[in-house]
Amino acid sequence: MIIDSNNGMSKFFTKVYLWMFVGLLVSFGVAYYTSQSISMITFVSKSYLFIVLAELLVVIFFSFLRKKVSPGVAMILFIVYAALSGLTLSSIFIVYKIGSIGMVFLSAALMFGLLALYGFITKNDLSSFGKVLIFALFAIIIMSLINMFIGNSTFSIVISVISILVFLGLTAWDMQALKAMYNYYASDEKELNKVAIYGALDLYLDFINIFLQLLNLFGKRND
Repeated sequence: MIIDSNNGMSKFFTKVYLWMFVGLLVSFGVAYYTSQSISMITFVSKSYLFIVLAELLVVIFFSFLRKKVSPGVAMILFIVYAALSGLTLSSIFIVYKIGSIGMVFLSAALMFGLLALYGFITKNDLSSFGKVLIFALFAIIIMSLINMFIGNSTFSIVISVISILVFLGLTAWDMQALKAMYNYYASDEKELNKVAIYGALDLYLDFINIFLQLLNLFGKRND
């Protein structure tokens, strides 16, 4: 997304979205490759919990050492996370039709883009709204865990709809937060390079979750 061609903010957001694109490319590339390999599918099925744990550890490491890691380390961690996510995402190429995945991806991209644009141009302060969304996100996690045991399809649909709304809201919130962070670190090129990677991760997570919940609702499964 090109915000402004005349100042540093344009270059900053170009980096953010470039890194987000790289992350998505790595994730979907790994996911597709894994789905086409019996040995990789076997590896993922046997190591699924370990992979998910590794994803969580990378995100936690990112969060707690945010101010200490160098841009190079942040870059490596982001690519590692994207690759690990690709392993867990590989099942979508087995469960859903490839055409359906493509259509849902485009729909998610459109919704994400509109809310990202809103988050950038709005004059309203979304900080308090963001706190509500974070609590809603925790509620979604709890509801999802409960539904793992009860397996209610209607409950699953409700969770997906709420999740889409929450992550669309988080997209706008994250964009506004990134704009504020650019203004704060505008004179520190090194810090801005690191913030761009962290921002890419935040937006990557927003997009992936919107995509997965839309796929759960509208994706056409293989026979």
